[in-house]
Amino acid sequence: MFVRFIVLLLVSFNQGFAKTCKLSEAELSQALPHLEAAGWALTETGDAIERIFTFSDSNEAFGFMTRCALKAESINHHPKWSNVYNRVAVTLTTHDVGGLSNLDLNMAVFMVELAG
Repeated sequence: MFVRFIVLLLVSFNQGFAKTCKLSEAELSQALPHLEAAGWALTETGDAIERIFTFSDSNEAFGFMTRCALKAESINHHPKWSNVYNRVAVTLTTHDVGGLSNLDLNMAVFMVELAG
């Protein structure tokens, strides 16, 4: 449900994944409940989303990070993250636009699907 909504949201805003645009207040307020339902939280500054992923062990966490790194490289959008044993803390924002963009939603969807 989360993934379907986010994809529909991006298409409805005519942003797709090709153009990087900062999400408007209306777009963010529409997406936020779905992001929160998938475990993401808006940062205190309101310009990023964050989530902690927990895995069964460090190998699974590292595998997750490796696959995310390949995706990030393919869309030229890299998360801020840290890893301690089986936990990966992720923050997504788009510095070029000064806040959240379609690229952040793209990475959030990918990470949620990948983590299962």
